[in-house]
Amino acid sequence: MLSESVIRSLKGIAGSDNVLTSKEDRLCYAYDATNQIFLPDAVVFPSNVEEISKVLKLANSERFYVTPRGAGTGLSGGSVPEKGGVVLSLERMRRILKIDTKNLIAVVEPGVVNFELQMELGRAGLFFPPEPTSLRYCTIGGNIAECAGGPRSVKYGVTRDYVLGLEVVLPTGEIMETGTQTVKGVTGYDLTRLIVGSEGTLGIVTKSTLRLLPFPKAVNTILAIFNDECAAGNAAAEIIISGVKPSAVEFMDMTSVKCTRESERFDFQVDNGALLLIELDGERESLERRSGAVRDICLREGAVNPRMVTSKNEVKDLWCMRRAISPSLVKIRPDKIVNDVVVTLSVVSEFLQGARKIEKDKGVIMALFGHAGEGNIHVNIMLDKNDAEEAGKAKEAVDSIINLTIGLGGTISGEHGIGMTKRAYAGMELHPVAFEVMRKIKGVLDPNGILNPGKIF
Repeated sequence: MLSESVIRSLKGIAGSDNVLTSKEDRLCYAYDATNQIFLPDAVVFPSNVEEISKVLKLANSERFYVTPRGAGTGLSGGSVPEKGGVVLSLERMRRILKIDTKNLIAVVEPGVVNFELQMELGRAGLFFPPEPTSLRYCTIGGNIAECAGGPRSVKYGVTRDYVLGLEVVLPTGEIMETGTQTVKGVTGYDLTRLIVGSEGTLGIVTKSTLRLLPFPKAVNTILAIFNDECAAGNAAAEIIISGVKPSAVEFMDMTSVKCTRESERFDFQVDNGALLLIELDGERESLERRSGAVRDICLREGAVNPRMVTSKNEVKDLWCMRRAISPSLVKIRPDKIVNDVVVTLSVVSEFLQGARKIEKDKGVIMALFGHAGEGNIHVNIMLDKNDAEEAGKAKEAVDSIINLTIGLGGTISGEHGIGMTKRAYAGMELHPVAFEVMRKIKGVLDPNGILNPGKIF
């Protein structure tokens, strides 16, 4: 527990109204989307970089832990205060400081919600490509911490590809600026990319300079329904290999689809199998040709009447269905273990087959969906954590999915991070020397181990 003198110091830094200590208040910041609960000793809401610096300097002198937090939508336990201490919530720092339409950059604070930024950019005909399915709630600071992706990363890349520079408070309280406002810059080590994806273990981002893109001139959406999941996986791979450059290729098994309220608006006429939701954007002149090529590929792989979705409302409903899958899975079981594994395109179908064999052998229920155009499949293993037998089977299934992924040359996390939920497996994938270098970097920047402990390692 924090001492009374530390609580007084925190209130002196952030203001009495911005430090919460009651159990009821602390419980609201004790978990993320993994539903693991660890109660912090206090929650602090800083309003600027100087306050964050002072909190971290106090933490080093008084030896208490600090866990940074955005909106708590993460799926790996990255913002959960496993060892207590202070949760540093960045929700007050939510200003869009600048949108520069001439240089295609934005400067924002970490608490800005992704969707709110997209709405503001949309008025200027621009967008920030990383759009996680939680975009209506997740923050830019969280996106940077996890190097978030989303459906359109198959064409546009992930968060690290759009962060030009950062203002960061290091674990010792020092304030550092990295990167540039230019699209190129190779002066010194790339500290910006070191921070992006470091899950709040190496520093707290207080300001970011983001690269923007103009809205595409036109968008086509194609829905393809398959009686066989592996055929859908093959089609996704063939679409990418063909060179038509889709902006999204989303895979959804029928277990996932049937859970969403939006699915009731469609008659897919398939009890098993899977859907592909494919989006192409760009110049109108090329879209028809590229869309035709996609439809031909889907037909060759056994799709049932793949079609262009021309109604804007239907397109909206389909994307609502896709984004609603994760929270809707509670209809199957109250709990889930999510693995956002990635394999190479050539083995997507082999992975899907292997996952279904694990599902059958372990006697669990799996819902599979994700960004098939990148080989990024979200494997949701459903369970009731209060049922010891189900929990045991689920743990065995997770181990098997991880082993299957690594055996196929894949990676155990494409966009959700390692956090707490996958730290036991990180050493299976990472080269031992690389793993030790990461530990050394953490030790140099955070010599007292106060920032976001228990994550990654």
